[in-house]
Amino acid sequence: MKRAAVIVLFFGALVLAWQLATMSGRWSPVLLPPPAAIADYLWGALSDGSLLEATRVTLYRLLIGYAVGLIIGLPLGLLTSTSDYSEDTIGALALGLQTLPSVCWVPLALLWFGQTEGAMLFVVVMGTVWSVVLATDAGARSIPPIYARAARTLGSEGLDKWVRVILPASLPYVVSGMKQGWAFAWRSLMAAEIFVTILTGFGLGHLLHYGRELSAMDQVI
Repeated sequence: MKRAAVIVLFFGALVLAWQLATMSGRWSPVLLPPPAAIADYLWGALSDGSLLEATRVTLYRLLIGYAVGLIIGLPLGLLTSTSDYSEDTIGALALGLQTLPSVCWVPLALLWFGQTEGAMLFVVVMGTVWSVVLATDAGARSIPPIYARAARTLGSEGLDKWVRVILPASLPYVVSGMKQGWAFAWRSLMAAEIFVTILTGFGLGHLLHYGRELSAMDQVI
């Protein structure tokens, strides 16, 4: 209860400071609209369904791209952990590509896929896969060697060993990589939706883009 009160007071103080800043007259309402204007826009966007539809479209793209990233990243991470050679090649490549800002993939996606859904999904996948690869690799390499020896003693070899022993044992690392991949996928999709304009569905990034074009700061915020 005490923590909840602290949270409410903290955000209440932020809103109050925001309101006082708008009332001071130092910033134009066009650049810094008051909280009431944001609430009015939010209510209107919820009432006409535009915000819910944009959220649905964005989440659909996010889930598809994230799932593809996991399907690619998990086995690639396990492959990376199999030898020092794969660590020095695939692992180094994954580490280098993970450090790229998400928006860097947008020009390449536009050149390869054009103004299509494929361009946005490509950006989301590239934002997801490398975090999953690195986390899965680290998890598999952290497993005590006795696990693999015990698996061999019990007759578990090849794919069965990786699926039933190595992957479950490295799950804490994998989950951590999945969380980071989700965050990167979300950022990647926002960048993609801002720059890729298609007519098959307007997501949250498109709302940000058109809010900027119309100087509608309440929509942007």
